[in-house]
Amino acid sequence: MAACIREAYFDNAATTRVLPEVVEAMKEAMLNVYGNPSSLHGKGAEAEKLTRQARETVARVLGCRPPEVIFTSGGTEANALAIRGAAWARHAEGRHLITTQVEHPSVLQTCRMLEQEGWEITYLGVDRQGCIDLREVELALRPSTVLVSIQLVNNEVGSVQPLPQVAALLRERKRRPWLHTDAVQALGKIPVRPSELGADLVSLSGHKLHGPKGVGAMFARQGIRLRPLLAGGEQEFGLRAGTENVPGIVGFGLAADMAERARPEACERMRTIKVYLARQAATEIPGCHWNGPPPEQGAPHILNLTFPGFPGETMVHYLEERGVYVSTTSACSSRHRQASHVLLAMGLSEGEASCSVRFSLSRFNTKEEATYALEQAHRAVRELGRVVSRR
Repeated sequence: MAACIREAYFDNAATTRVLPEVVEAMKEAMLNVYGNPSSLHGKGAEAEKLTRQARETVARVLGCRPPEVIFTSGGTEANALAIRGAAWARHAEGRHLITTQVEHPSVLQTCRMLEQEGWEITYLGVDRQGCIDLREVELALRPSTVLVSIQLVNNEVGSVQPLPQVAALLRERKRRPWLHTDAVQALGKIPVRPSELGADLVSLSGHKLHGPKGVGAMFARQGIRLRPLLAGGEQEFGLRAGTENVPGIVGFGLAADMAERARPEACERMRTIKVYLARQAATEIPGCHWNGPPPEQGAPHILNLTFPGFPGETMVHYLEERGVYVSTTSACSSRHRQASHVLLAMGLSEGEASCSVRFSLSRFNTKEEATYALEQAHRAVRELGRVVSRR
């Protein structure tokens, strides 16, 4: 029996607890460095300095130049700016984009909006581990393809896509499509270096790595020209009008730096707990199995489990009553009672997909919390199973 656990939070792919150091840095910015970074006076200069320092920090984490870092309101805006901005910047060259069936809703819905505006989109399938086939990428490419958008880490099953190999395919084209990747679930868990990935555009978010909500960033390789989504100012090198969220940017910069410094040890810790969760669940709970890559592979922090015969939503609420927090799908689509589009694309039946739950870890989770969560999940299967059998 695990020690008495009041709360076991395993929904870190949805959001993370903000670090105290980040809160303090943001508090200082809000109370004392409250000028507008565009103002010419000293208060503005102080705010501009903090923004510049955060940009330099994020650039150092990514291994890129500071002007290649564009701050946004989060990963969703970064995805929209990258995809729509690139599409409309290159619309004279072609109107074809490639993405995958397992992207985050912010990517899929942006692509569907473009379809309504006359663009053609190819949605690549995936295998049982949630990974694309490079041959399908090559077959999907056309002379009119201007952008390929493929996530780095899947937010529901943790599969890692072969971005460097995709980039190599694109470099072979006479008119090279740009490569965008949604790396929101990757930063702080696996290396995110645009130059090594071969990515032209990269989307990031603060609240997935113990930073604040409402702030993110987009890497745009030097020489990339995007059409802005917002008009009204020259902030962020003319790509995002509006007064900068200085406290949020400060918090994001610090959180990204701390996550990258902690990454090697943190990833080993998360991987160990993920493997433990997966193996114990498959051994102890009848019929339970994981979806996606083997727990020793893929991202170290995301584990998707199917509990046959037990609706994921029921399991989520049962565990919540006992202090264990998990989810069924992406937080952006969890309120819609539909089977996960990711699991369906991987070949699971609607029944299997609807009985699946995501456990997502942070570097602060413990094996004791994992043991407690397993105990409660096993208890749920026993108790809910009795209810079902009586019916």
